[in-house]
Amino acid sequence: MEMEKLVSLCRRRGFLFQSSEIYGGLNGFWDYGPLGVELKRNVKSAWWHDMISGHDELTQQPGAPSTYEMVGIDSAIIMHPHVWKCSGHYDLFHDMMVDCRQTNKRYRFDQVRGRWAEAKGQKVFVSTVAENEQQEIERQAQKLFKIRAKNADQISWDGAITTLDQLDDLSQVLGPDASEPGTLTEPREFNLMFKTIVGAMGTDEDAAFLRPETAQGIFVNFKNVLDSTRVRVPFGVGQIGKSFRNEITPRNFTFRSREFEQMEIEFFCHPETSRDWYEFWRDRRMKWYTDLGLASDRLRLRDHDQEELSHYSTGTADIEYAFPFLPEGEFGELEGIAHRGDFDLRSHMEGKLDPTSCPLEVETTEDGKPLYKGSGRDLTYRDDISGERFTPHVIEPSSGADRANLAFLCEAFTEDEVPDDKGKMQTRTLMRFHPRIAPIKAAVLPLVKKNGMPEVAKEIYQALKKQFSVFYDEKGAVGRRYRRQDEAGTPFCITVDGQSLDDQTVTVRDRDSLEQSRVKINDIVEEIADRISSYSSRE
Repeated sequence: MEMEKLVSLCRRRGFLFQSSEIYGGLNGFWDYGPLGVELKRNVKSAWWHDMISGHDELTQQPGAPSTYEMVGIDSAIIMHPHVWKCSGHYDLFHDMMVDCRQTNKRYRFDQVRGRWAEAKGQKVFVSTVAENEQQEIERQAQKLFKIRAKNADQISWDGAITTLDQLDDLSQVLGPDASEPGTLTEPREFNLMFKTIVGAMGTDEDAAFLRPETAQGIFVNFKNVLDSTRVRVPFGVGQIGKSFRNEITPRNFTFRSREFEQMEIEFFCHPETSRDWYEFWRDRRMKWYTDLGLASDRLRLRDHDQEELSHYSTGTADIEYAFPFLPEGEFGELEGIAHRGDFDLRSHMEGKLDPTSCPLEVETTEDGKPLYKGSGRDLTYRDDISGERFTPHVIEPSSGADRANLAFLCEAFTEDEVPDDKGKMQTRTLMRFHPRIAPIKAAVLPLVKKNGMPEVAKEIYQALKKQFSVFYDEKGAVGRRYRRQDEAGTPFCITVDGQSLDDQTVTVRDRDSLEQSRVKINDIVEEIADRISSYSSRE
């Protein structure tokens, strides 16, 4: 699938728009259109139901060590600055960046990729941040060496495409937008948090940050949740909300944005069973994506190597998807499931973590007073049955609503060949969403705008609208209306025709198989509900 086709469809059909487009857009920010907002709301609703509100706390789930409880919260976007000091974000939440002295552009160090090229007695590492990196590197090299495309074989290449961190010296690197080598600075740290001001004074003491993740809002409310709900360990707290990261180079459509939405769970459990719970959540979250239609051959569960793990983590796995904008064989992170131990709760009890040592250490001023100490609140847990007191371990399944949305869009995009009204084969574009997340569940189409068909169709529309997101369309030939609904991802089209007036039946057309069947008008609501609940992806 060509990514350009999906991006074009998303704009044309109203899934996604560039934010502030009439002013030239703002990189890293996106607006969801009428279909996109429905898709995203459906993804979030499915997650919230399956993980939180629909959870059966009385039945032990397959693979779970025991029964457990789930609750939800919605915490503030702006929190006390000390939250980010104690969590480590203030000191450690950064990317390495490089600047180009010639173009004044800035790049993430690990995203600049290139290859050694040699021609006319000069050897240069030609780099790019473009998605079509091989073509762009070749174009840059031809421009640098002043060689026409038809003479491209005059350039010799050494080694495969690699990242800048594999080089010892940047002096022979041609920056992604530069016209000469040696213009990139040495890499330096760039904190990803958005800074803002709270209050009217505007001094340094009024500085705060937009949250870079939703998780800390759960940790600082750990005791409030315990006291207000009477939940017992093991239990999980879920949250869906906006987060903000000042990405150096947003890229790949909505995959890496500066404003995004997260769907996170912090699951609190006993230290002795935490490994079992980690494996349970890792497997359960993987199954959630496949149940909603992501193909297993484009989805993988990858355990982190030991050197990838945070110093406090005993296990982390990423659910990854083969996004079409990535090179062949590469996967992009869709969700992370991390075993975080008791790091987070201890951080907010005791103070700032020194990343070079353990346990937690409190930073002090010159006169020895604590600086950015923890809250001082007791965030341990006492089991009211056994009397045992401990600091719970945390398992964190953290997913992005926007990345999930993008994965479902990529997976759904399909082109096939179907006959038109005259029997001639033509290319059909359709979005094969699982009906649970499809923006529109059904479209109601009167065959013609006369003979009482619109009146019957509108009655069906109003009956379905009470339960589903439904679309009514009477404009144009029915074949073109089918095609519009295929592009919108509508799984079922209901057509009212002449026979409907005689026997009170309608035609239900299946988006994927194109099969049509007659259904009684009185049974149509139940029929659509049954088809949605019994749907399984078809290859």
